[in-house]
Amino acid sequence: MLEWLIGFYTLYTAIKIYVSVMQIGYVNDEKRKAPVLMGEARYLVAGNYAAAKEKVALAEHFVDYLLFLWWVLKGFAWLWSLLPESGEVVRAVVFVMAFAAINYLVMLPFEIYRKFKLDKAFGFSKETPQLFVVDQLKSIVMFAIFGGGVTALLAWIVSRYETWWLWGFVLVLGTVLLINIVYPTLIAPFFNKFDPLPEGELRRKIEAMMLEAGLRSDGIFVMDASRRDNRLNAYFGGLGKTKRVVLFDTLLEKLNDEELLAVLGHELGHFSHGDIWKNIALTSAMLFAVFFLFGHLPDTLFLQMGVAPEAGVKIATLVLLLSPVSFFFVPVISFLSRHNEYAADRHGAEVGGREHLVRALLKLVEENKAFPKSHPLTIFFYHTHPPILKRLEALGYDVEKEAQKTIEEPSLPKEGIFAFIDTDSDTSQRH
Repeated sequence: MLEWLIGFYTLYTAIKIYVSVMQIGYVNDEKRKAPVLMGEARYLVAGNYAAAKEKVALAEHFVDYLLFLWWVLKGFAWLWSLLPESGEVVRAVVFVMAFAAINYLVMLPFEIYRKFKLDKAFGFSKETPQLFVVDQLKSIVMFAIFGGGVTALLAWIVSRYETWWLWGFVLVLGTVLLINIVYPTLIAPFFNKFDPLPEGELRRKIEAMMLEAGLRSDGIFVMDASRRDNRLNAYFGGLGKTKRVVLFDTLLEKLNDEELLAVLGHELGHFSHGDIWKNIALTSAMLFAVFFLFGHLPDTLFLQMGVAPEAGVKIATLVLLLSPVSFFFVPVISFLSRHNEYAADRHGAEVGGREHLVRALLKLVEENKAFPKSHPLTIFFYHTHPPILKRLEALGYDVEKEAQKTIEEPSLPKEGIFAFIDTDSDTSQRH
């Protein structure tokens, strides 16, 4: 059974590595062609950034695979040998928390590299070491409290019920829903400052738009995203009475009122079409399938890994294999999500104006240095949004015609972000 498990994870990793290699080669090819949606210099920057991000992801895939092999061949048995003599629930919490801590420490260098090397080189991250450490400590405390509590409850269920996978599914799904409810009011303010949008014409227009859509919210807030990053975004967070509109302060700086209303109209489209509940239903189906599968794993698998089939080991194995199992559900979820995005765009164009939504999308692409093209496999597996070129075409924007009007931007100095990383490597030859 262990051989089958390793084979499955090897297939999962091989697919991810192949998709990353294809994406790097595709982007490196496309960035040398005629630019679209932005000037030549910025187009090249966006391509360099996309390829650089994918190279980091490629390294992560390799490390993740080695970590997996270590866990199933030696790691679980080693960690099990260190457990204290105590009740099964306590052992489970200690085992799972230690398992999570080791994974966190192994993968932490990638996050540090992204924030302090990659994103800073391309002009995104404004993170300071102090702020990063504080954020990490806050995350660890919250995970220890909430993650430890859920682990204890799940371990109690696993140790007492034959059909633990069913009740475990109910517990985890309930936890996901609870997190969505409390996130805007309890969790997000733990990391960022949220100020009510000042009274004025913009606020009145947003409130009128929400009233027309039948959305009752906890308020409209501006988040101090610029403390950490320069990228633009906005979202509707929460469920029920905790729903609130959140605007990044960076978004308010770059978009005018009409463009901002068009973007919010897009988000209201998701609300009007019930996309939040559709996503919850899809997530529930995936979680149910995952728990059913793991609830029927034979005890021989755990014995082959050198551990007893106790609650903590079963939970850690579930966490370890959650990503590869869910990975094969993702294309279906992504396909449906892309369909919903087109519908939300149409709604945003109707309530906010097509031309305003188009201008907003163009600004988001340029300010976020989002390379407008991706390899079909990357889109198939990862893109929850349609390619920006397809979205703009669906809104009636003639990309080819507008590309001819694009005025080439002045070249940037070679010692700037072009010099950060060589993305013109031979990876494109691996097609």
